[in-house]
Amino acid sequence: MFLMKKIVSPFFFPVPLSLEFLLVGLFLLWFTRRQRAGKALVTCGVMLLLGLSNPIVSDALLRPLEHRYPPLVVAHAWAVAPDGGFILVLGGGANHDPDVSFTSHLASEQMVRLIEGVRLHREIPSSKLILSGPYDDVKGMTIIAEALGARAEDIQSLSEPRDTEEESQQAARIVGSQQLILVTSAWHMPRAMALFRKAGLRPIAAPTDYLAPRRPLQLDDFFPDGYKLFKSQMAIHEYLGLAWETLRGGI
Repeated sequence: MFLMKKIVSPFFFPVPLSLEFLLVGLFLLWFTRRQRAGKALVTCGVMLLLGLSNPIVSDALLRPLEHRYPPLVVAHAWAVAPDGGFILVLGGGANHDPDVSFTSHLASEQMVRLIEGVRLHREIPSSKLILSGPYDDVKGMTIIAEALGARAEDIQSLSEPRDTEEESQQAARIVGSQQLILVTSAWHMPRAMALFRKAGLRPIAAPTDYLAPRRPLQLDDFFPDGYKLFKSQMAIHEYLGLAWETLRGGI
């Protein structure tokens, strides 16, 4: 099931989906008499690529996800969890290239999540910090967390979960009935919260790593580029994940 999810979903990402339309359309134009269908598919592929690389479209896809939960106010978290509870930072990818600086080993989204998790940990007395991801990723996260002021005895890790569902299941065994603050990217928060509730937890959302903050449009926003495609891809990935989990009864 895990492999099927990872293999099927990329076909619906912006670049592969646009190329699917374009390649099929070109095949029809070059090798068949179905010229009208070929032109229609090529047109759809081009328009899809242009649309999803436009900030108005990508931000419109992201904002309903990113603003489902407000940023966490520490005073509120302390009132709900006076015993400190747990703060879980979800994994976000890393590399282990020895030729780059250590702080570059974590993906940018993972670094932002970690900084937010450590900030909350330092502001909430008696809280414990849980870091998630493959062993080497968590090892790097732990070193950086300690450099930012977290104590080694306050840090725990999950057992190399492969996805958010496995993170929720493993976290449930550690947290039990205690309070949990969940730190992840704002665009990932709706699906993460649903899965953690499904696992029997009562998480408090602490979104970070916003990709579509509200700001005035600038001239270069009207030119398509790869970063806007990336934002559209993140949104589509989350909508597909929510649909998949809903269909199979995961949330």
